[in-house]
Formats: sequence, C-alpha cells, structure tokens
Amino acid sequence: MAFINYTTNTLTVKIVYYGPGLSGKTTNLRYIHQKIDPAARGELISLENEQERTYFFDLLPIKAGYIGFFKVTFQLMTVPGQVYYEASRKNVLIGTDGIVFVADSQVPLLDANLECFEGLRRNFQDQKVDLVQVPLVFQFNKRDLDNLIPVETLNNLLNPRHLPFLEAAALTGRGVFETLKEIARITVPRVREKVLGHRVDEYTVATEKRDVELI
Repeated sequence: MAFINYTTNTLTVKIVYYGPGLSGKTTNLRYIHQKIDPAARGELISLENEQERTYFFDLLPIKAGYIGFFKVTFQLMTVPGQVYYEASRKNVLIGTDGIVFVADSQVPLLDANLECFEGLRRNFQDQKVDLVQVPLVFQFNKRDLDNLIPVETLNNLLNPRHLPFLEAAALTGRGVFETLKEIARITVPRVREKVLGHRVDEYTVATEKRDVELI
C-alpha cells in the first residue's frame, strides 16, 4: 500500500523490479537516473558487494505529479537476484504497489526466469498477498543479444494471463522508460482508488485536473 504523509501531502508509490541475477534490474534504474531530469529524481542508492552485485536493494525516488492533492513520488527499488538473498527479496516486497518482472531473454537463463517468477509468487503468498492482485508488467530484457528465447515462448511460460510486456535492451535504454510508464499506467488507478476511495467527493476535481504525469 502506498505510503501517505498527511502532514506534507505526499504519497509514495513503491515499484519493485524483480528478476533473476544479472537480468538488468539495476541497469534499468541506472539508465532512468542518468536520463531523467535531475530536478525530478533523488539520489540512486545501490547496496552492492565487491563484484557490483546487489545484495539488498537499489533505490531511486522520482517525482511523478499528483494524485488528488497529494504530491506523488515513485520509489523504484530492485531486489537482489541471487537466491541466497531470499530474505532480502521478501523484505523489499513488503508494501509493494507494482512489480516489473525483468526476465533475461538468453536461452540458458530460461529456467532461472521460471524459478525466480515462482519465487516471486511464493514470497507474496508468505505475506498473504495474491500476485494476481498486484499490478505487474513483464520486461523481456537483453533483446539486443544472440541466442534468445522467443518472446512468444516467454509469454507462454511466464505470462499466461496476457499482462503487459515489453521488449528491452536496458543497457542502451531501449524499452526502459516505456516499461516505467506502463507500470505507472496500471498501478496509479489502483493507488488512486485505495487512497481516494473513501474521500472521492473531496478530491474528484483535483484528481481530474492534476493527475500523475510521469517523465
């Protein structure tokens, strides 16, 4: 659930990039940090080990307009890809408003993608959250490389519900902002409903005039 600060009229929406190790989660955040207007973003925080592998999370806050009278910040986070940081993955998922699943498109990584997605489902179940109820976008990353899994195969195995998906090459920026905009598009209405649902009359006018605009 999005975090609301009624004192400052701010709303923080948590988007988590989830996927197997080295699939490109951190690369997505780094590209966004590099290319977005500095006035619209905070500092990129990365907790990495000596091999530059994320061992807890990456965090990038970006400003994203308004929901009602609330100033919105998207808190973009990644989980560590390595299996032995499973406890960190679970902690990062707490309070998630939307998920970007970053799949590695290379053929040898097919099983890793499937295992990681099942881990995502299991981690939400441990929190008594049904993944079906969480806004989710698939990013099929590394489409600029050779020996790739066909997109149709990735969708059949990972995305049988036909949720939004995008092809990407995060290292060059292909599909990065498109992915961010898509997860924002499907997450914001649910957050708006949760936040304003019991106060719709008070905020309807402001919501119509100043809704979230991302990038």
